[in-house]
Amino acid sequence: MKNFLFLIFLFSGITSTAQQTNSQFSLNFLAPSVEYEASISSRSTIDLNLGVGFTYQYSATFGEAYGVYPGLEGQYRYYYNFEKRADKGRKISENSANYIAGVASINSGNPIIGDLEYDNNYGAFVGPAWGLQRVYNSGFKLNLNLGLGMGFNDSGDTYFRPLFGFQLGWKIGK
Repeated sequence: MKNFLFLIFLFSGITSTAQQTNSQFSLNFLAPSVEYEASISSRSTIDLNLGVGFTYQYSATFGEAYGVYPGLEGQYRYYYNFEKRADKGRKISENSANYIAGVASINSGNPIIGDLEYDNNYGAFVGPAWGLQRVYNSGFKLNLNLGLGMGFNDSGDTYFRPLFGFQLGWKIGK
């Protein structure tokens, strides 16, 4: 309950300070999630994503396994190519541009669906990423981000881990 109240407080605080022109709420369907991106300046946003992630693993020894895990991700995004896109006549509203980001995420080690269970209660990631986001006039949204950072878990293990995020969804509202 404390975590839920903290999330509500965090979302409401970001909403009240955001510039309304570039803030947006979206639903993603490839890996189901809800996302809120709030402007903190004309080029920067905070993006919060609450949803699920999918993992598939194959081993000759253990066979196949998969899992769908709940998780929370936050990103600080700096959009760097608004002018270049505008000069070419491309859409820049709704943060349709490329960005660099700092990413932090945490995922459960226990699947809500599937049989791939980890020995840890959670896994986390912190690191930089490069991404691109496009929001089309229909409201369709595409987002891709790639990075490399540090992963860790409750057992004290730390490791380098790649980041690959791909989202397809719909922007909700204006």
